[in-house]
Amino acid sequence: MAGLTDDFGRDLNYVRISVTDRCNYRCRYCMPPGGVEYLDHSEIMRYEEISFLCSVLRELGVRKVRFTGGEPLVRKGLVNFLKELNREYPDIKTALTTNGSLLGEYAEGLAEANLHSLNISLDTLDPVKFAEVTRLGEIDRVISGIRAAVKAGLKNIKLNTVLIRGFNDGEIGALLDFAKKEKVLLRLIEFMPLEDGVWSEDAFISGEEILRMLPDGDAWKAEKRGSELSGPAKYYTNERTGDSIGIITAVSNHFCKYCNRLRVSATGKLRTCLFAPDEIPMRHLLLDADREGLKKLILESIKDKPRCWNDVRTGHQQMSGIGG
Repeated sequence: MAGLTDDFGRDLNYVRISVTDRCNYRCRYCMPPGGVEYLDHSEIMRYEEISFLCSVLRELGVRKVRFTGGEPLVRKGLVNFLKELNREYPDIKTALTTNGSLLGEYAEGLAEANLHSLNISLDTLDPVKFAEVTRLGEIDRVISGIRAAVKAGLKNIKLNTVLIRGFNDGEIGALLDFAKKEKVLLRLIEFMPLEDGVWSEDAFISGEEILRMLPDGDAWKAEKRGSELSGPAKYYTNERTGDSIGIITAVSNHFCKYCNRLRVSATGKLRTCLFAPDEIPMRHLLLDADREGLKKLILESIKDKPRCWNDVRTGHQQMSGIGG
């Protein structure tokens, strides 16, 4: 099996693929109040194209694919697609990132698809704050979805919380208790400078400060770095309680040196870095099922993967336009 190695020696074995630009939320740090103008269905990759892309990525050494959106579960047929993908390529670890609102309906199917991991975005436990930050969301549906996912037997369930000073920084203890009660893992994420109208330095909390803010602070000890597919979080264990937590320091102590990922938009464009200003169109090769042409394009494109996101960031971007 060939491998994807960039010019900095990083093994690129993890790809995030957006399956839709649509979402049933309008989260404040992701998109504007009125939402975004949705693409025509003809502009979105068909499942056949995504499956073909996964087969090519697999041949190039990719071992984990995470499906994102928008909200991926709003796309019809996703669960059946994931089941079929698992049957065809059982050696690919599949993962999903969701806002959790539709998990009550789809959790059992996702478990049947042998999903390797599930990330659920949850920035607050306060119903009023939740409605405020999501603009359209109902927290009860998310909590029910989390419980449905656990009941269905889904593994590696993580709650992702973007920590924002003045909004949810007082909820760390409550979120930890909730995660423990529901038997899932909490991960606290630094607020990334993606959207001009939302992000500010005053709202930013560094990973170092987050660690100091944890209840029972001096008991948290860093775990050894996980596998190369384990993602960007640094994990800590509480020596007194045995609880675990993850902290993602994408800004203050970025993980670019270990970055193993590529991103593909719902329209079939390759992005070598979250903050890279350019996307590489691949749709024409997917539509033609041009295996060798696609391999060549990907291998050429990764040569431009930057050493660090700080080297290429030219301005703030909306997360909804990037795809997860």
